[in-house]
Amino acid sequence: MKHILFLGFSGCLAILGCSSAKKFPSSVVTQGITGRITELTGNRMPMKDAEPDLPKPLLTTVFIYEPTHISQVTRTGTEPVYTAIATRLVASVETDSTGHFTVSLPVGSYSLFVKQGDRFYANLFDNNNHIALFPVEEGKLTQANLSVSNRASF
Repeated sequence: MKHILFLGFSGCLAILGCSSAKKFPSSVVTQGITGRITELTGNRMPMKDAEPDLPKPLLTTVFIYEPTHISQVTRTGTEPVYTAIATRLVASVETDSTGHFTVSLPVGSYSLFVKQGDRFYANLFDNNNHIALFPVEEGKLTQANLSVSNRASF
């Protein structure tokens, strides 16, 4: 009886071993935005004979909106921290422990905001006051390295 079970089991293994491997579609993003989010905190003034602190990777959420003008956000004061964004949210992506993220997007331009508590942070502006605007071209990954610095002094 043991010999029959052994032969049956060996036969099944042989058949499974010879079957062709199934290929699954690749999840590699080839078009969209990729980058790294870092945070600068504390005193950032250069000091004699002191090595500057490197930016720290930030584990957060990156929100991708349609192109957003400064007139389409709500904020208090002049800090680049926003409580509401009036344009359409296109996508969101979590950064990994090193601050890196990649998101697949169609061709177009997008404003990127970094989640900070219950608010959104973005400190880049173009000549027309669009906030953190990044273009996505056909078949390309746009590099977007952002640094959150509102808790630092310069």
